[in-house]
Amino acid sequence: MLKAALLAGAAGASGLATPGCSRDVEPPGPPVQDANGHLVWRNWSGLQHSYPVERASPDSEARVAEMLKAAPVPIRPVGAGHSFTALVPTAGTLVTLDGLTGLVGHDAATRQATFRAGTRLGDIGPALAAIGQEMPNLPDINKQSLGGALGTGTHGTGQGFKALHGDVVALRIATPKGVIVECDATRDSHIFHAARVGLGAFGIVTQVTLQNAALTRVKKRVEIRKADDVMTAWPTLVTQHRNVEFFILPFTGLAAVITVDETTEPLHPRGPDVDTEVLMDLKRLRDWTGFFPPLRRWVAQLALAGQHAEEAIDEGWKLLSNERPVRFNEMEYHLPFDAQMPALREVVAVIERHRSDVFFPIEARVIAPDDAWLSPFHGRASGSIAVHAYYRDEHAFFFELIEPIFRRYEGRPHWGKLNSLKSGDFAPLYPRWADACAVRASLDPEGRMLNPYLREVFGA
Repeated sequence: MLKAALLAGAAGASGLATPGCSRDVEPPGPPVQDANGHLVWRNWSGLQHSYPVERASPDSEARVAEMLKAAPVPIRPVGAGHSFTALVPTAGTLVTLDGLTGLVGHDAATRQATFRAGTRLGDIGPALAAIGQEMPNLPDINKQSLGGALGTGTHGTGQGFKALHGDVVALRIATPKGVIVECDATRDSHIFHAARVGLGAFGIVTQVTLQNAALTRVKKRVEIRKADDVMTAWPTLVTQHRNVEFFILPFTGLAAVITVDETTEPLHPRGPDVDTEVLMDLKRLRDWTGFFPPLRRWVAQLALAGQHAEEAIDEGWKLLSNERPVRFNEMEYHLPFDAQMPALREVVAVIERHRSDVFFPIEARVIAPDDAWLSPFHGRASGSIAVHAYYRDEHAFFFELIEPIFRRYEGRPHWGKLNSLKSGDFAPLYPRWADACAVRASLDPEGRMLNPYLREVFGA
């Protein structure tokens, strides 16, 4: 977002005083240890936790396979812990691949590169840049492990860009039987198509070969515009720019539009992160004016409307992802592209009608279709809508107010974001659901990888 002293001057001019916000308290955390002395694991937002009886950090593919055969169940892999759903919690074995990282090899002619699955996305960028390559697209943050990002269908934005798993050309996966399977579109293709977005339920991905692009210089532009105008122009915007997304700022009538396009202009590196400062200004604006939304809108427009756009020019891997240190919980659904803006207008309306406490921006992106069986983008161009809540704020409204809108428009939830769907709900949304479930059952007939949450997902 743009650098802005959102409340400086504007709040003083309106005669506001800070009353304090009684709801802004730290949520109680779970005990550090359970009754048996097992240490707690928590996800990034603090919403999910468990007390695994065993923790494993194998430093080789062979040790991953050996561990899978004998470790206490359920066996659950974890990357950055940035998923909000209960994919990771286990009373059995928690497995990190932090010992399996780095570039394995690359092919300059095909622009393909193979990485160990524990490698963080933020480390892949410089490693590929050193050999003249880059991932074609990146998500909003790059803290995730490669395996975790693929397993949850993590994506960026752009009409011509698939989610990260769409650029995977080969996988190596250790199955719960302790067998290493190397698969692609021609070798064990049923495993390749089922496990590319596998939720860590088919085994543990150990190695990934990516189809990359040539290293490219891009211009990133961030501009504040009227939200209604942006939603109306969205179908045109996605055709005009290589990458485009926008953030609706609730109760302001404004949106931050972010575009990224290739350029030959001279370098102009991004400056210090200011998104966190602006986000906290939006929170203070909520706290000070929440009792009267029209005042909130007036102050925001006074501070933000008409500001100059911000621009940065650099290699794409340096600009596509952002720092997001402020914790939150999130629900994101992927809808047919033509349904995205009608659904978004409903989401904004219901939030502004019922939830004056919401201050986090609402994110809209576009993703190209792919053929992975459990991909939320399987067979259709999609528009995503992501609704966030500050980690200290109540987020039950996701399920009560927002999810019914998404479901009415045939949305598919992001696998790492909050949703209430069960196996019977997923089956009609995924044409190859039964095929993927059959592959999973064949690789893990005993359900060694399934925690209680995944048993509900797969109906196992």
